[in-house]
Amino acid sequence: MANVANITDAQFEELVLKGDGPIVVDFWAPWCGPCLRLAPILEEVAQEMGDRLTVYKLNTDENQNTPVSYRVMSIPTLIVFKDGQEVERIVGAMPKEMLVQKLEAAIA
Repeated sequence: MANVANITDAQFEELVLKGDGPIVVDFWAPWCGPCLRLAPILEEVAQEMGDRLTVYKLNTDENQNTPVSYRVMSIPTLIVFKDGQEVERIVGAMPKEMLVQKLEAAIA
């Protein structure tokens, strides 16, 4: 399942802010139940929408600078970036259909 890559604070600027096309970053932690429920849904979405967006995961326990700078207050939080700018923020786990709908709207 290489559709969703893990990234670090050190990689964030290069991969996300300077990346091409719409990019979704999943801010999560291994102890977070809703994060773990969202993970397989996000994998499916990344596989299905992979030609139109890139999905990364950032572990907030191991990488604390980026979540602080983007004021991530709860996890899971998905932030959609276009041209290095935040265009959408999705907080909490949700059914796949709802997630796809929100992402479709964000990247349209």
